[in-house]
Amino acid sequence: MTAYTELLAQLPNQPKTWLITGVAGFIGSNLLEQLLKLDQNVVGLDNFATGHRHNLQQIKDAVTPQQWARFNFIEGDIRVLDDCHKACAGVDYILHQAALGSVPRSLEDPITTNGTNIDGFLNMLVAARDAKVSRFVYAASSSTYGDHPGLPKVEDVIGKPLSPYAVTKLVNEQYADVFARAYGFKTIGLRYFNIFGAHQDPEGAYAAVVPKWTSAMIHNQPVFINGDGETSRDFCYIANTVQANLLAATAQHPDAANQVYNVAVGDRTTLNDLFEAIRVTLEPRFPHLQGFKPTYRDFRAGDVRHSLADITKARTLLGYAPSHRIQEGLLEAMDWYVSDLTK
Repeated sequence: MTAYTELLAQLPNQPKTWLITGVAGFIGSNLLEQLLKLDQNVVGLDNFATGHRHNLQQIKDAVTPQQWARFNFIEGDIRVLDDCHKACAGVDYILHQAALGSVPRSLEDPITTNGTNIDGFLNMLVAARDAKVSRFVYAASSSTYGDHPGLPKVEDVIGKPLSPYAVTKLVNEQYADVFARAYGFKTIGLRYFNIFGAHQDPEGAYAAVVPKWTSAMIHNQPVFINGDGETSRDFCYIANTVQANLLAATAQHPDAANQVYNVAVGDRTTLNDLFEAIRVTLEPRFPHLQGFKPTYRDFRAGDVRHSLADITKARTLLGYAPSHRIQEGLLEAMDWYVSDLTK
């Protein structure tokens, strides 16, 4: 039995109150579904800047009425300190997912990215500290590794940030560290690599690659690959991310808190291989994808060439054990993508 399966067995008998910021977003809504199915009490905070009401509706449809009754939603903004204080009241654990993601978005609008990702993050830290929350788990990012060329990426070796977004995520880690030292406040940062899965938005200029390409293939539209397609990433299915968050919030190892951890699988997949994996997975349902080819264009500013995580630290201190590799994740995610994108 893994640490996570033990936790899943324990939690229904020990209901806690969890706050999820960005609850209507991709990762937040998946966390909400898992926690409600474990009969936990959940407070959700979102301003719908990037999250969607239909994500919450889909979670409502996926759980029982009794479980849904355990959910208290607050429409608010992490940039407003009063909203943060309201959301943190009476909470045991915080899973802070609210942020403006995307490297290209931050290059185009660094001020808004900074306001949400740094000012909003500090508001949440202050409100969580004041509410005496047991642990504050936050979404960090693999973009923090910046221009450091070493592979695999190890938590204590980073380079210079390559985008305003990466700067904001690095500052989050520094603020969390200062709050641990100055106030004795327990935090854990999770450096997400390339997360994919259900409830991930395929639309918009800043959509993640897996849902964006999946949507394009389903609708027989061009798929664009930036560069030569040999850029590689450590793609991580959402179930692994949910696992990491719950383990981080409840980890009992004496050295677990006030750390940052890679959340990934430890595999490297090129964009060319990802394209083919999605195409092959979809082809039985969409015959037009036989022989379907991508369109190549220039490399994108701010992107790193290769990314691969070392997950030893998360395995050791959190008990993290990824349940899905990329192909398993794609197979599981495709049912949701196809259902959602063919409505």
